[in-house]
Amino acid sequence: MLRTLLLTAGVGICAFIVCFGVLWALTPIPGTTQELATAQGSVIYYRDGKTVLARQGVNRKIVPLSRVPHVVRNAVIAAENRTFYQDQGISLSGMARSVWSTLTGRQLQGGSTITQQMVRNYYSGLSQERSISRKLKEIMIALKVDRSKSKDWILEQYLNTIYYGRGAYGIQAASEAYFAKDVKDLTPAEAAYLAAVIQQPSRFANPTGTDLEAAKARWRAVVNGMVEIGALTREEADRLTFPTLAKRKPSLSLGGQDGYMLALVRSELNRHGYTDEDIDRGNLKIITTFDKRLMRLAREAVEEVLPENTPKKVRTGLAAVDPATGEVVAFYGGRYESYQYDNAFSAKVQAGSTFKPYALAAALEEGYGLATWVNGNSPLRIGSDRIPNAGGKSYGMINLIEATRLSVNTAFVELGRMVGLDKVAAVAEAVGIPAEQLAAQRPYPTFPLGTASVSAVQQAAGYATFAAEGVYHAPHVVRSVVDANGVTRTFSSPGRQVLRKETAADVTYALEQVINSGTGTAARIGRPAAGKTGTTDESAAVWFAGYVPQLSVAVNMFRDDNKPVEIPGYGELYGGTLPAQIWRHFMSAALEGEPVKEFPPPVTWNGHWGSYATTGPREPEATEEPTDAAPTPGTEDRARDAGADRSEPRGETGGDGAGDEGDRPGGEQPAERPGDGRPGEGRPDDGSGDRGPGGRDGGGFDRGDGWPGLDDMEPVPGW
Repeated sequence: MLRTLLLTAGVGICAFIVCFGVLWALTPIPGTTQELATAQGSVIYYRDGKTVLARQGVNRKIVPLSRVPHVVRNAVIAAENRTFYQDQGISLSGMARSVWSTLTGRQLQGGSTITQQMVRNYYSGLSQERSISRKLKEIMIALKVDRSKSKDWILEQYLNTIYYGRGAYGIQAASEAYFAKDVKDLTPAEAAYLAAVIQQPSRFANPTGTDLEAAKARWRAVVNGMVEIGALTREEADRLTFPTLAKRKPSLSLGGQDGYMLALVRSELNRHGYTDEDIDRGNLKIITTFDKRLMRLAREAVEEVLPENTPKKVRTGLAAVDPATGEVVAFYGGRYESYQYDNAFSAKVQAGSTFKPYALAAALEEGYGLATWVNGNSPLRIGSDRIPNAGGKSYGMINLIEATRLSVNTAFVELGRMVGLDKVAAVAEAVGIPAEQLAAQRPYPTFPLGTASVSAVQQAAGYATFAAEGVYHAPHVVRSVVDANGVTRTFSSPGRQVLRKETAADVTYALEQVINSGTGTAARIGRPAAGKTGTTDESAAVWFAGYVPQLSVAVNMFRDDNKPVEIPGYGELYGGTLPAQIWRHFMSAALEGEPVKEFPPPVTWNGHWGSYATTGPREPEATEEPTDAAPTPGTEDRARDAGADRSEPRGETGGDGAGDEGDRPGGEQPAERPGDGRPGEGRPDDGSGDRGPGGRDGGGFDRGDGWPGLDDMEPVPGW
């Protein structure tokens, strides 16, 4: 009997040895780690490189063990595996408990050593399933790792891998999340708490009530364990008090502008070759072009100027671009939680008369001067079409400064015919408006009146070209990226001289008159500024775009349903009303404390009105003779007194005595639509639903790629 028992035991032992040997041979240490085990998220900063805009991906900051104080290491060892430096990577008693609980159908109990936990969370090929086969594989790998790696290496990986709650992976992120300090500055009491959290990270992340009592009990057990392993004396332990946790920081809200900023940054990084995985797990330091103060001012400008009774369907966008670099320093895109498409980058609406400066620039590039005479009578006949000015007002033969100052439609239609519409389109493309956004409208005489759709950021960048003396910089939102190895990659938009300096200077001079005494007096800011109002037919979109030498800003207002932009107390809006006031509010605050800079003087102007080099045709063609036909009610810029209260009803003057109250100086009245249904020679957008090339695309705004110099763009996320 005894011999049988001994033989059976011997066979069992031999079988165990053989099985163990087979498992040992068949279970190599995995050659790769789990993606989440070492992933470190990226931090996105405002343009100062210090102020955090957002954190993306895994919140982990890997630190070497040398940076982790011994008191922190010992706290974790006391809490999780007091024999860590003595065992062989496994605990026989803990292993027996785990196997037994699994065989009996109970929940798998604790008992894993630090080495086993590290193996389970660090190496790939080990699932989190609760099974005997997975547990045996974990044990084999733990034994091998303990034989091939140092204890300090194992502890370092463990401390950087484990989840601590509050979204923090690793000891450094946990130290910041719970105590707002670097791991090297943790006190013994704080170290003990982080060690206690490992057991129940979700419960102890922000404990209250009974959870707080449980957290305190677990903390005290860890402190006592530190005494048992000699990390603390009893006296030191008794003097410790339960630490005060830092207030838990809420995760970044996607409300307001935050969601748009993140979407824009990620989209631009994707175009530069960074994948979403790179952003979420690549430990990148991303510095954007956004100025936190200017972002706040952009929001305030919109919210404080718009009346409280502004209909929710009225959308407002603002974009601010640095003319010297093309950096988008600020924008207002609406509320991210309300619209997927932002109002500054994605939304593209008809430009109205903010497009006219491109026609002016095209004429100057072709050798015409600011004193060039054009026909400002109304209506202008082109074939069977009649293009009127606002109120049917005729201005006779006027120069290009007056045509710009008063935004005279017929004058700019004639200018387009003189210069050539292809030349006008070429200038628009040169300053960043994509050709595909112009293609449908460029064949038609009303093209210079702004029938093409653009975004606020495109207009801000286009006008920035004038501010930069003819140099165009493509707008962008990322300044630099520092990778995990400390290598910096800088992004910029190389400047291209797309217009002559003389052209930019003369356009700027004409646009200064718009603000000084034309349709944009509501935009006066007490320093040299140039700008242009814009209003499409029936106020389906209203604009103000302008600049000073150091900043270019465009503001738009529109509705997705193409209905007139109306606000109770104002009626239909015009570019010279609320858009100009928003622009003024933002610019005044943004430029506070900044030096007053002058624009270069105009090339063809020496201070006297008769001193231009007059070129171009002086007499209208027979088809352009003015008539007394009744004008079509128009949509044009109304000059609004710079100091007017926004609660006043409309009824602005031209600012120079050109018309009585209620007159619409110059006006941006597009051509009447002939009755034969031909597209393109009609109104930019009359809300009739039969727009042809003149209407806004996509039932509200374009969703195409639409941003110059960057391919494969998408709506937000993206542009």
